[in-house]
Amino acid sequence: MMLCKQKKDLSVWNARKMLISVNVQGSTGPIRFVVSEETLVMQVIATALKIYARIGRLPVLGCEISKFLLYCPIVGSEALGPWDTIGSVEGRNFLLCKKTEAKHGRPQISPKDRANLKAWLHKSSIHIHTD
Repeated sequence: MMLCKQKKDLSVWNARKMLISVNVQGSTGPIRFVVSEETLVMQVIATALKIYARIGRLPVLGCEISKFLLYCPIVGSEALGPWDTIGSVEGRNFLLCKKTEAKHGRPQISPKDRANLKAWLHKSSIHIHTD
């Protein structure tokens, strides 16, 4: 008896892959995984949260991707848009931060988080330029 195999979408397999490193704010060490260049930022956030939970890292973050922002030191201090592709950013190192709610209902980064982000961006840019 022969089993019929479904044809897989070859465009997914032929897409360029890249290894990315995601530092989660408040956690030790980065999470590394391979993604396609066409992967959306929101999918990268979802994957990072799943891996983070699977390996049991602390603090516990949850799984709601709309509550997180992804930053790249090459882009600057602006968060990447959820519909941007990860390949559109030339960086491979990212920082995942949890959003905080402002009094007016808009997401905002706290001053402490902003200072940590600036320090991480500065450290990452120094590391990038020293290679």
